[in-house]
Amino acid sequence: MSKFQSNSSNFFNTSFFLILLPVLVSSTCTCIQKQDEDRNQSKQLIIYKIVAIVSVLVSGALGVCLPFLVKINIPFLHPDNDFYLLIKAFAAGVILATGFVHVLPDAQESLASPCLSQKPWGKFPFTGFVAMVSAIGTLMMEALATGYKKRSALSKPQPLDGDEEAHHVHGSALVLESSNSSDRIRNRIISQVLELGIIVHSVIIGVSLGACQNLHTIKPLVAALSFHQFFEGIGLGGCIYQCMQAKFSHKTMAVMVGFFSMTSPCGIGVGMAISNTYNENSPTSLVVEGLLLSASAGILIYMALVDLLAADFINNAKLISNPKLQLGANFTLLLGAGFMSLLAKLGD
Repeated sequence: MSKFQSNSSNFFNTSFFLILLPVLVSSTCTCIQKQDEDRNQSKQLIIYKIVAIVSVLVSGALGVCLPFLVKINIPFLHPDNDFYLLIKAFAAGVILATGFVHVLPDAQESLASPCLSQKPWGKFPFTGFVAMVSAIGTLMMEALATGYKKRSALSKPQPLDGDEEAHHVHGSALVLESSNSSDRIRNRIISQVLELGIIVHSVIIGVSLGACQNLHTIKPLVAALSFHQFFEGIGLGGCIYQCMQAKFSHKTMAVMVGFFSMTSPCGIGVGMAISNTYNENSPTSLVVEGLLLSASAGILIYMALVDLLAADFINNAKLISNPKLQLGANFTLLLGAGFMSLLAKLGD
């Protein structure tokens, strides 16, 4: 009887194992297949990120270098030509839309994240406040630097001898030199602060792309970021070109151009390196990113409205006295802002 029970038990165990065997094999195959899919997706992600580094580098460098085509004496790109004013208006529109449509909403999204505690982040509009403070800080820095330069120029000793006519001529030359000196220092500040605002944004979006682990998300991001850097580069390049009037050395301008071109690709590389440990939804990451983007937005909006647009649309006699040129500048301003705004939709 016990022998019969033993045989029956073995029979049931064997039958049960045979019934479960297809399920076990299927489960093992599914796990292996899933591992293979994950491995293939990781390889594709790396390929897309490398493509992004090259694409963003080339598009950014091309955009920021376009305004320098005047150096090869293209007539319609000469600063005295009407078309050059239209290009400047387009570039200012790009920078303005970057601040309002790209950077500021990203800052708000970070600081309004549900991953942050309600106190203090949900109780106070930090995004607008930080943007306002950075804009005011930029204004103060420009005013202080320009005022210091003017006072330094006017405090130089005046000649006491010579006839009245020579003294008058010298005084007029001194005023003109002081005015040119003030314009130079102002142009230097504009270009460097503007580049700072753009670079902060470029590094953050580069890190975000490099750390992205979603293949479906990264595909449109590569195209969007490439176009973004191209048009942003045009805006910055136009401002850097103006700094030729500030008598920047060619080495300094080359550093500024190269620095902008490399920021997003370097950000992508950093994102790739920290992709396994970086958590974009951690409170620290959200706060740091949100505050930096808010400050960047304030800088870009102030620079676009005050230093780029107001300088031409209000103070440029050539533009004000020519209705057709004024209409064209308004059109290219809206065109630049529109293109950059559409890129925000493409990024989504």
